[in-house]
Amino acid sequence: MALDRIVNIVLRAAELVFATIVAGVTGQHLHQFRHASDWSQGRFIYTEVVAALSMFFALIWLVPFSWSFVHWPVDIILSLCWWAAFGLLVNLLGNSCGYIFDWNNVHPISGDQCGKFKADIAFIFLSALLWLVSALLGIFWVHSHERRARVDAAHRQHHRRWYRRNRV
Repeated sequence: MALDRIVNIVLRAAELVFATIVAGVTGQHLHQFRHASDWSQGRFIYTEVVAALSMFFALIWLVPFSWSFVHWPVDIILSLCWWAAFGLLVNLLGNSCGYIFDWNNVHPISGDQCGKFKADIAFIFLSALLWLVSALLGIFWVHSHERRARVDAAHRQHHRRWYRRNRV
């Protein structure tokens, strides 16, 4: 089945791109607000760490081998970390820039501070979704291959030749 490997490569590439965008925009926030309170900087530092870990794992697992599917527990953990970063930054934003899903001024590079902040939150949300989808694909792949291996083993045992001796 080559389709699952192609989907896996596309997901890993998108995870790498989104984590890189989040790392860049969040790094810009950290640089601009380096004199802010420790709590708001902690949120950005946490987001940077999650983005760095995501870039590392997405880059390693971008190699299209079947073993890249068995890492679905790490995908779930990274998805949960992204969801936590999303919640922390949405909580920080509050109502200061308007409704969180109002995308009128969203732009990660050029735009006002609210637009950059909302772009950062949007890419965090998308990254969390991609890691979750990647985990679900890994769970599906592992369980389907385990089921197929059990069926093949039962089939081989059932159709043993009459002239072969038992290997006990």
